[in-house]
Amino acid sequence: MLTGKGYKDRILSDQEIREICSAALEPVRSEKLLFIIPDHTRTAPMELLFREIYRVTAPVSEHVDFLIALGTHPPMSEQMILERVGITRDQWHGRYPKARFFNHHWDDPSQLVSAGILSKDELSELSEGLLEREVNVTVNKMVLNYDRLIVAGPVFPHEVVGFSGGNKYLFPGIAGEEIIHFFHWLGALITNLEIIGKINTPVRRVVDRAAHLLQKPVSCLAMVVRDGCLAGLFAGESGDAWLEAARLSEQLHIIYKDRPFDRVLSRAPRMYDDLWTGGKCMYKLEPVVAAGGEVIIYAPHISEISVTHGEKIMQIGYHVRDYFLNQWDRYKDFPGGIMAHSTHVKGAGTYVDGIEKPRIRVTLATSIPEPVCKKINLGYRDPRSIDPQEWMNREDEGILYVPKAGEQLYRLKS
Repeated sequence: MLTGKGYKDRILSDQEIREICSAALEPVRSEKLLFIIPDHTRTAPMELLFREIYRVTAPVSEHVDFLIALGTHPPMSEQMILERVGITRDQWHGRYPKARFFNHHWDDPSQLVSAGILSKDELSELSEGLLEREVNVTVNKMVLNYDRLIVAGPVFPHEVVGFSGGNKYLFPGIAGEEIIHFFHWLGALITNLEIIGKINTPVRRVVDRAAHLLQKPVSCLAMVVRDGCLAGLFAGESGDAWLEAARLSEQLHIIYKDRPFDRVLSRAPRMYDDLWTGGKCMYKLEPVVAAGGEVIIYAPHISEISVTHGEKIMQIGYHVRDYFLNQWDRYKDFPGGIMAHSTHVKGAGTYVDGIEKPRIRVTLATSIPEPVCKKINLGYRDPRSIDPQEWMNREDEGILYVPKAGEQLYRLKS
């Protein structure tokens, strides 16, 4: 049963959140539940949800288990996990002793199990003919030990699937390599400009079909976050709860502008600790950058391309989609997720007769050195040369400053 509330003009009270969590969890709390939650790269009041989940389920459960939906992100330390759910180590052992936390390990076959096969014909239909291949859908084998999976995470516009959340916390959140790379490359083929901020997408259909293979109930506590608080919380069957949250996110997380901008200073928050995650500061701004314009990803704290995938990204660099498609024999053996990240950061453009023409320029004002930026085919600017205050209130000059980029989508009104 779907329950929940959401508002465009206010946040939910603690009492409203408490009532929604009780209505959603009390009917199933006697089941063996696995809660799937985001890592530190997603804004959400997880400390509040953690307390409510524990309050309802701990009285009748031997354990209250949480699996971090890392996708291919690095594992979180114990301290990072405790900070994510808003408790200290002493509080964990004193007030919340039944809570257990697990990292997902996408690249460890011993921790994965096959949920089934998505056939070539099925994926051709779901992807609208863009990809025709068979995919073995693997997932964290912990799911076998539980009666029900409950996703508890936020919903935002997303460059690969349209809107994040819901079953995306399963695939790619707790999935294995093959479906992760398929998922991301399909989104890259469609392109960020075409897919971001859209509810019904081919990638979402693939994600939902993969979730169906689990043949296990999947519920969702779908959050819509505004200024770190909950503007909406919807609970129920995963697809239903996610859809309600996505509809509210569509109203709250998309900012419309009257005109395109020649230059954008897109400031990455500290939760993005490498360019793999900090690339969101490009994805969410690309739609409002004028042709020939520039996005500067301003993140002095970022010193790595990717903790997990840096070596392979250094090999291929950052390029528009058609750069890879028109040289497929050269790049076909690289993981789809790596190429997808590459083309999403570089943005739209063409590759004709050996000449690459990106629609816009992407410049890094980070701690990644200039020679590395040049090698990976991105621009460089010394972050010390930028004073964000000088970029404020200059929209009439064609300059946009976004002080916390990466989650809200910017789109032109026309």
